[in-house]
Amino acid sequence: MHGLTDKTVIVTGGAGGIGSATCRRFAEAGARVAVFDLDLAAALRVVTEIEAAGGQALAQRCDITQRPEVDAAVAATEAGLGPIDVLVNNAGWDVFKPFTKTSPAEWERLIAVNLVGALHLHHAVLPGMAARKGGRIVNIASDAARVGSSGEAVYAACKGGLVAFSKTIAREHARHGITVNVVCPGPTDTALFADYKEGAGNPDKLEEAFRRAIPLGRIGQPSDLPGAILFFASDAAAFITGQVLSVSGGLTMNG
Repeated sequence: MHGLTDKTVIVTGGAGGIGSATCRRFAEAGARVAVFDLDLAAALRVVTEIEAAGGQALAQRCDITQRPEVDAAVAATEAGLGPIDVLVNNAGWDVFKPFTKTSPAEWERLIAVNLVGALHLHHAVLPGMAARKGGRIVNIASDAARVGSSGEAVYAACKGGLVAFSKTIAREHARHGITVNVVCPGPTDTALFADYKEGAGNPDKLEEAFRRAIPLGRIGQPSDLPGAILFFASDAAAFITGQVLSVSGGLTMNG
């Protein structure tokens, strides 16, 4: 993808399904990749894969809900790879149950991971991007934010908040040459989706229902997401900001 060579990229949740696929794709495009994840061993495995293929990457254990950890990981990334050019907020967590069955403690954790964590990362990298008059931010939300999703009320609320936040930051920082866009995955074959199916009580039946509902006839794969993410991070999207793109096989269609 044009314009990513020698760029420094942070991907949160970088050791997971979508995150690791995205890290590898950025490295293939010539970027230097910081793999942020709670699971340091898994992040190191992604780094090893990238380096074996000739790329440059480093792993950072980072709990995005804790601002001191975010600041330390960002500083270590800049020391090791250079100033941050691209931020991909991908980390997420969910609880799959009807809203009335959830607890305030679960709401707090959902909000901390899915919304506040992304705020921490924005707050940490935006001043540097603004001073350098450029940057790309790609936030990974969910189609749950656009159309709702049974059993994911608070998660959907967080992702809806991330969409609104992204549009506002896109307006505030356009004058600094920073673009902010959102990718909304539909049902994707990740550990999070596996948990969702288990929470529904009949995983095979639910997956088949999704498969029938998706016009392209299959569940998404992690490898389906990096194309959209890298597009928003590339020079090809230099005049695009504040936009939301579903990658859902046509399950949701918004215009």
